[in-house]
Amino acid sequence: MNRHYSLVSIRANHRCEYCHAPESVFNFHFEVEHIFPVSLGGSEAETNLALACQSCNVFKSDCVSSFDEITQSEIPLFNPRIGIWEEHFTVNIETGEIRGVTPIGRLTVIQLRINSPSQIRARMQWIRLEVFP
Repeated sequence: MNRHYSLVSIRANHRCEYCHAPESVFNFHFEVEHIFPVSLGGSEAETNLALACQSCNVFKSDCVSSFDEITQSEIPLFNPRIGIWEEHFTVNIETGEIRGVTPIGRLTVIQLRINSPSQIRARMQWIRLEVFP
């Protein structure tokens, strides 16, 4: 287990800091991920660490930004250390879909595949169990 897990998981309230999946419904700990990857010069500082479910972490990989067709510019992905989740995302509890309401939120949803069919099915179960949002 990552040596920073305890600090990062408590700070994140045991939720994925990208899709807000509740860690309590999984049978393993979420991953401590580097917001700005070490491979791109990121550090091990607490301000560069986030709690991520396996799905978000896999699809984020070493990506820190994405090209936005709408604004025709490079947009950073959501950074949980400087961004406020509720300012970038909303949840439709009827469909289980997370919608990005800013370019940062929209591109993060796309890059991390936050609304894949399996994510939606799981999120609907979490909503029924009242552990999400």
